[in-house]
Amino acid sequence: MTPNRVSSTVVHPDDMTAVKALDATLTSIETALDVDELKLKIEELSAEASVPDLWNDTEHAQQVTSALSHAQAELKRVQDLRSRLEDLDVMFELGEEDPDTLEEARAEVAAVKADIDALEVRTLLSGEYDSREAVVTIRSEAGGIDAADFAEMLLRMYLRWTERHNYPTEVYDTSYAEEAGIKSATFRVKAPYAYGNLSVEQGTHRLVRISPFDNQSRRQTSFAGVEVLPVVETSDHVEIDEKELRVDVYRSSGPGGQGVNTTDSAVRLTHIPTGIVVSCQNERSQLQNKASAMAVMQSKLLERRRQEEKAEMDALKDGGNSWGNQMRSYVLHPYQMVKDLRTNYEVGNPSAVFDGDLDGFLEAGIRWRRNGDTSN
Repeated sequence: MTPNRVSSTVVHPDDMTAVKALDATLTSIETALDVDELKLKIEELSAEASVPDLWNDTEHAQQVTSALSHAQAELKRVQDLRSRLEDLDVMFELGEEDPDTLEEARAEVAAVKADIDALEVRTLLSGEYDSREAVVTIRSEAGGIDAADFAEMLLRMYLRWTERHNYPTEVYDTSYAEEAGIKSATFRVKAPYAYGNLSVEQGTHRLVRISPFDNQSRRQTSFAGVEVLPVVETSDHVEIDEKELRVDVYRSSGPGGQGVNTTDSAVRLTHIPTGIVVSCQNERSQLQNKASAMAVMQSKLLERRRQEEKAEMDALKDGGNSWGNQMRSYVLHPYQMVKDLRTNYEVGNPSAVFDGDLDGFLEAGIRWRRNGDTSN
C-alpha cells in the first residue's frame, strides 16, 4: 500500500503534462476566438449601447444589448479559464508539501478540462449561419394525444434550456391540441450562436413511456419533429412579392379554444408558390403579428434558396423534412434513458433533460457534425 500512498501525495510528471496540454488547448481557443478582436467588439458595442436614443428602436436595442452581453460573457469565460489554469501551477507547487492541496489541484485539472472542452465547442461553430439567432418549430407527429403531449414537453425543454443560459425568447405561435399538448409551436431564441447550437436538434424525437392517457396503462411510442432555422438578416436580401402571399387574419386562441383576444389580430401567411404557411398570434397588434410572421417566412425561404443554390437535400436542416428519420430517443419505461442515435451520447436522467439540461447533447452533436457525419 505504501507505493500508492506515496504516488498520491507527490506531484507526478503526468500532472504537469496535463496542465501543459490544457494550456495548449486554451491557447488555440484564444487564437480561434481572437480575444483582441473580441475586446474591440465589446468596446464598440458598449459605445453603441450608451447612445441616448438607442431604445427608440426597441428591436435594434435588444440586438445590441444581447450581443454585448454575449460578448462580455464569452470574454469572461476565456479569462476565467486562463486565470484558473495559471493558479494550477501554484496549487501543484503547494501540493508538494500538502497532500490535500495536491488532491484539490488534481480535481481542479479535471474541472478545468471539462470547461475547456465545452468552450472548444464554440470554436466549432463556424458555419455560414451559425452565429445567427434561431427560429425553432416543434410539431407533434405520430402518436395521437401522447405525441401532442410530447411536443409540449419538448417546447418546455427548449425554453428551460434558454432560461438556464439567460437567452431571451419570443413564442410566435402555439397551436393547441384538443385534448392535451400542442399540435405545433414556433419560437425565436434571441441570442448569438443560437442557430449554431440548436441546429443539431433538428429531426425526429421519439418518446417511449407508459401513456398517462391510456386507462389500461399500456406502453406508447410517440414522435415529435423539431425544425431549426437561422433568423434572416437584412444582408440576406430575401424579397417576397406581396402578390404571392395570402394573408388570413383570425382571432387568437389559447388552450381548448379559449379566446384570449377579442379582435382578429392573429395572422396566417401562405406563400402561394411554395405552399409554406406561417402563423403568429403572440402580439395584440395585427401589424406586429404580420411582421413576426413575415420574419419567419423569410427564414424559411432563405433556407429553401440555400438548398437550391447548393443542390443539397436538407442542407440546413438535416432530417428536418424526413420526420421518420429519428435522431434521439427518450425512454421512460421500462428503463430511464435519453440517447442521441447519431452520436450515441446518452444519459440516465430524462427528468433533467426535459428540464433543459441539453448542453451535453448539443456539444456531442456539434462535434459529430464537425467530423463530417452530416447524414442520419
